[in-house]
Amino acid sequence: MKAVHARLERSGHVPGALFLQGTEPKQRLLERFRAAGNGTLVATMSFWEGVDVPGHALRLVILDKIPFAVPSDPLVMARSAKIEAEGGNAFAQYSVPTAALALKQGFGRLLRTATDYGIVAILDPRMVTRGYGKKLLAGLPPARVIFNLDELAVFYAGASAENPPPVPAAARSDEAAKIATAEVPAADAQLEFPC
Repeated sequence: MKAVHARLERSGHVPGALFLQGTEPKQRLLERFRAAGNGTLVATMSFWEGVDVPGHALRLVILDKIPFAVPSDPLVMARSAKIEAEGGNAFAQYSVPTAALALKQGFGRLLRTATDYGIVAILDPRMVTRGYGKKLLAGLPPARVIFNLDELAVFYAGASAENPPPVPAAARSDEAAKIATAEVPAADAQLEFPC
């Protein structure tokens, strides 16, 4: 997290203020992030709980990997052991469902009001290369799936709260437009931050 923040800071290509989890109390950091309106907040999954940033200030949630529970966590170990002892598959019966819930919560961070819109970018290639990833993707709220940055640029071109990006009829709901990205970078890809 700190390395990503440092790289963003060095790049000079991040518009608006750049914030980092842990540099100040959570609520103060969120207040400053909301007030900035176009800031970038670098944080871990633990930061999601209790976060409410409706409106234009939050338009992108990036997940670098599928949010599986930490397998060495004592509670996860105990629940997994119980499932295995009963003849089940802990990964399929516990890890995948808890990851699915965490992914839905990621969408929930982005879409707080009926006019909110944005991108949930899941950068983990397992979302499209593994059977469980495809199930996780299918379990998300209705959304367009984007696989490249050109499609992403089209999504954001001219988008605003007053002029949200278009969403295909199949992905429309009574809520705001929900767009998910499944950008799958090459294994040796370098992060690039366009101006």
